[in-house]
Amino acid sequence: MRPEIQQYLHDRPEELIFVRLHPEWYRILSRSPWETGRLKKAADLFYGRTMSQRLDRFSENAAMISMLMSMAQSMTSKNTGE
Repeated sequence: MRPEIQQYLHDRPEELIFVRLHPEWYRILSRSPWETGRLKKAADLFYGRTMSQRLDRFSENAAMISMLMSMAQSMTSKNTGE
């Protein structure tokens, strides 16, 4: 692998781990070192860092908070005798 690609991966430990988990990227980067943009997109998708994945997580967290609040409200109304 080219030294500049090795340095690129050394500077980005999460992408290095991604490449180690997906060894086909060694071949891709060895043959086409300009594919680092595709590597970053693939790693972001793998680690859940895309905007749609973040929005999904936010939505799930908001739904969980809403459910917990309604559960707490129902428990307090039962305890007060309403």
